[in-house]
Amino acid sequence: MDNKKILIVDDDKNICELLRLYLEKDGFRTLVAHDGEQALQCAQINNPDLILLDIMMPILDGWQVCREIRKNSNVPIIMLTAKGETFDKVLGLELGADDYITKPFDSKEVVARIKAVLRRTGDEDKAESIREVRYDKLRINITNYELEVNGEQIDTPPKELELVYHLASNPNRVYTRDQLLDEVWGFDYYGDSRTVDVHVKRIREKLEGVSEKWSLKTVWGVGYKFEVK
Repeated sequence: MDNKKILIVDDDKNICELLRLYLEKDGFRTLVAHDGEQALQCAQINNPDLILLDIMMPILDGWQVCREIRKNSNVPIIMLTAKGETFDKVLGLELGADDYITKPFDSKEVVARIKAVLRRTGDEDKAESIREVRYDKLRINITNYELEVNGEQIDTPPKELELVYHLASNPNRVYTRDQLLDEVWGFDYYGDSRTVDVHVKRIREKLEGVSEKWSLKTVWGVGYKFEVK
């Protein structure tokens, strides 16, 4: 993966060492932090390509670190969670995590998940030059993360913008909640789709009544579509 830099964040030094060995053997470069504060400093200084982030840590936990990083960075984040810990998938999604792995993990699974997330985000980078859609009184630019309604720029969290961009890029196509979870958030699990509903509700508040030529529609019993008339 072109010597991508992975930041490993875990207060268990043995796990960090194990992950470091797995990843370096596979050609990745690695950085290591043992608490949330260290993780934020390391991410800021070293600009990693992906972060493996443990949840239960001293000083700042993984949720807090994820929230802070998402304020100014879209770096891919994979959460690490111990088996038996209650992992709130909806919270992970809403804070902007890209995937999660349960401990104890298999080294091959970790490497495969990292490559899958990097591939997905890398593909997005390649297409950046044309990543904008326009409709009547609406402009969605995913390169610069801008939502413009009636000529005014509207502050929009990254996941909301990614969701509306995904729907608007495929007008009149109906998506199930599970498809949106998989294609926008990239989580390989099904069944907990509340977060999609929450995000659609927030987007609707921003787009309500803007134009009669398009709308964000609920397809009852199925999911959602960006309808263009």
